[in-house]
Amino acid sequence: MSAEEVRAIVSAAGNDRLTWNTPLSEEHADRLIAACAPAPGARIVDLGSGWGELLMRLVDAAPGATGDGVETDPDAVARGRKLAGQRGLGDRVRFHEVPAAEWTEDGYDLAVSIGSSHAWPGTTREALTALAATVRPGGRVLFGEGIWLKEPTPAALEGVGAGPGDFGSLLELIRLAESVGLRALQVTVADEREWDLFESEGPIGRGQRWALEHPDHPHAEVTAEIDARRTGYYGGYRSYLTLAYLVLST
Repeated sequence: MSAEEVRAIVSAAGNDRLTWNTPLSEEHADRLIAACAPAPGARIVDLGSGWGELLMRLVDAAPGATGDGVETDPDAVARGRKLAGQRGLGDRVRFHEVPAAEWTEDGYDLAVSIGSSHAWPGTTREALTALAATVRPGGRVLFGEGIWLKEPTPAALEGVGAGPGDFGSLLELIRLAESVGLRALQVTVADEREWDLFESEGPIGRGQRWALEHPDHPHAEVTAEIDARRTGYYGGYRSYLTLAYLVLST
């Protein structure tokens, strides 16, 4: 089995058990949407939107609001367009297969980027600067980024595939946002239950389910990928790394 086939099996875009490609509960998502408070007719952009589940919920929360989902993964874009059509949002949510860093429209009321700061070359500061420039004065930004909860161990670093300086603390992230003119309105982090469910329903769980459903198919590569991810999470970055969600104002 090729590496491409293994990636397709464990991919997020094709995993219908994942509501969104991030550790996030329904209750937590509702709180984020409430804090973003999209007004009727709001223009919203999600840079690195995946299949746009959060974008669609934000648009649906505000009568007449419209949204642009900017995403390079064609499978995620196809899933997003299908979901938008099924929910009657096809004329209000549009998906664009464009790199986030190349999106040039601005004047939005709300800009969203969850776990996608790598789309901008350089640093998290660069991503925050770009998001601040994307919204109108008085607009809001919803930014999701990894943070260390405590000093990472070598196993935690190896599990994430990161260096000690790739992520900072929660306070460092808040201060970084402030340095580019964004003030925190609400700060929350994914808890362990959200992470556990995300990992169980995500690549680890999907790969395991696929192997059980295809007992006669050679799947040593899939099993190896599952084992590596399981070791990296449970034996590595669990309780060390989490995702912070910052609702910010300009």
